[in-house]
Amino acid sequence: MKNALQEQLLKAGLADEKKLKKVKKEKHVQRKQVGKRQAIVNEANLLAKEKQKEHVARDQELNRQRKAEADEKAIAAQVRQLIAVNRVAHKGEIAFNFADGTLVKRLHVSQKIHNELTQGKLAIARDGDGYALIPVPVANKIQERSPAEIVLLNDNQNNDNNVGEEDPYADYKIPDDLMW
Repeated sequence: MKNALQEQLLKAGLADEKKLKKVKKEKHVQRKQVGKRQAIVNEANLLAKEKQKEHVARDQELNRQRKAEADEKAIAAQVRQLIAVNRVAHKGEIAFNFADGTLVKRLHVSQKIHNELTQGKLAIARDGDGYALIPVPVANKIQERSPAEIVLLNDNQNNDNNVGEEDPYADYKIPDDLMW
């Protein structure tokens, strides 16, 4: 069935059959291509954009994980360096017992170091498989970065403040040779 306008143009002689078929064919091809392009282009664009968003999100997550790992390694290196630089030699004949988690460990130290440990002037930190004695200010820096590395940190300043002037045992002297 032909279009009424097309029939009128043919009768009037303004168009011939060849031109009519050619125009019909072009319109048909255009409709087919537009329909395919829009469906393919839209789906393809959506899939491509979605893939790219997933890829960006995955890359950001990987970068975040890598940065966290690098930060952990940097902190561990700082802690190792602080311990290595500020380590106090502790050879001696007196055994100093301390708790490492659920285990009781022992270090042999001199009397001077034993007193400093009990007074809270020195702390014990993990150093690889062993332990290291370090000054309290360094131990505080390490504890800010990695609290698990500090095994023993006596804080006797709080005990002094709590006792105050009303200490019932203030008149009694603790013997020097008393070992805990």
